[in-house]
Amino acid sequence: MAGGGRFRRAAPAIGLIFLSPWVGEFLLGSSPIQHLPAALVLLLPLYGGGALLIREIARRFGRSYPAIVLLGAAYGVIEAGLLDQSMFNPAFLDEGSGSGLAERINSALGYIVGHAVWSITIPIAVIELMAPGRSAVPWLGRKGLAAAAVLYGIGCATVFSFIYAEYKFLAEPWQLAGAAAAAGLLIAAAFAVGRGVQEPASAPAGTGASRSGVRPWLVGIGAFLVSSAFVARPEKSWAGLIGGVLLLAAAWFVVRRSARSRWWSIRHRLALVSGTLLTYAWLGFFVTWMLWPEDRIAWFGNVLFALMAIALAAAMARRTRTAENGASGAAGGTGRTGATGPPSPSCVKEERQNHGA
Repeated sequence: MAGGGRFRRAAPAIGLIFLSPWVGEFLLGSSPIQHLPAALVLLLPLYGGGALLIREIARRFGRSYPAIVLLGAAYGVIEAGLLDQSMFNPAFLDEGSGSGLAERINSALGYIVGHAVWSITIPIAVIELMAPGRSAVPWLGRKGLAAAAVLYGIGCATVFSFIYAEYKFLAEPWQLAGAAAAAGLLIAAAFAVGRGVQEPASAPAGTGASRSGVRPWLVGIGAFLVSSAFVARPEKSWAGLIGGVLLLAAAWFVVRRSARSRWWSIRHRLALVSGTLLTYAWLGFFVTWMLWPEDRIAWFGNVLFALMAIALAAAMARRTRTAENGASGAAGGTGRTGATGPPSPSCVKEERQNHGA
């Protein structure tokens, strides 16, 4: 029984380790299904270890999703600027052909945002929606946090060694210094925002406050359309770059403002996460068409992974309804309202003590 309890406590962390590379590489289509075994060696430590480390640091310091997004952006800069150096390696741009400044900046923006949103934030949000009772508290103790850091370090070393062995490319010192400085600034910004253990206040679904705002299904459609517009933007023109930056700025403003509103509920968060996740489901087919259009196994993987993403969205919705029903029952029994949402500060403190935080 004790072993089963430990496994249940560790289940969200284990799920995140596997989910991050699946969303960031396989749902996207940049790694076909037949590369799954190699991912256990090459991608799982970097993606899974990085996502878990970011999530645990953010929650231990009482930070919420704005900080997670910025830490995810720092992760993207580290991976694309310092490890595989895809931001600087000409081989990653049109198979080494000449490319203009707009394309290079646009490519760097795509790498960073792709990692920040889909490799880090979306997997964290998915797992937290699947385990809503522990969404705002650390999942690991000190030893677990150290293990996550070691796992991420192993992933960094593995990816750098693998990419260098294949391309024999090293960026210029000033490029590496610039990437390191950018990552440091993003980390500093992450600790300057999102203070407080609890997420922004949210109304229980079905209350007058939640009914007075935007419907969750509209949030989901909006997230799908905006994220789809970003990944489909023209990557070789200044117009595509400017459009991408404007989309990101608008999304950041609208989501942060909405999440602070009284009508925002866990259903809105579910819709936001699901809509953004499903963007990679359709994008995977396009990436396969671009990279290996004759590979039938890769196409089969796209279909399978898209169905898995839809099933995951349905599972999140089911868990959300269960959490709402449980919260409504608890609120009814105690005479409280607004029970849906993150645990109270006292619960967070108790959970941290249990994990040796």
